Parts: sequence; structure tokens; C-alpha cells
Amino acid sequence: MHIGMRPVRTLKLASTGTSSQTAVFGANIEYVRIITDADVHVEIGVNPTATTSNIYIPADDVEYFKVSEGEKLAAIGTANVYITELSE
Repeated sequence: MHIGMRPVRTLKLASTGTSSQTAVFGANIEYVRIITDADVHVEIGVNPTATTSNIYIPADDVEYFKVSEGEKLAAIGTANVYITELSE
């Protein structure tokens, strides 16, 4: 699906029982690839707060999301979340 996307950098978010946020995604980032080592819920936005009502990502599952400049990812759950920024 995203075979033509260039990996720019990978952020590691150590999520705990409360919502944690990444730094702002870099300039010209269009998509992010997310994988976690345990089950989490995520939310993407300018100042996101993740809750258990948000997008569920099971452990070791890879997901891709379209993002916009100035956005961040928030996650909740006890996991390491790896977010790779992708550009064309």
C-alpha cells in the first residue's frame, strides 16, 4: 500500500496507563506507520488525548495513517509505540 513512501524518522513513545503524546510530526510528513509491542488506543490531532474509546491497535499490528502538519499522536496503554514518519 505505501510502498513508495520514504521513511524519515522513527519516534518511540513509551505509553503508560495515561495518555502520552509524541512531539509534533516533522515538516512534509504525510503518513505515519505505527506498530506497538502491546495493545494500545491512539488518537491523532493537534493536541490529542487518547482514551479507550479511540482507535485500537493490537500488539505487533502495523497500521498506517494520513496526518497533517502540526499534528501529534497520543497513545494509552502499557506499551512502546513506534511511529515512523513517512514522506513521498
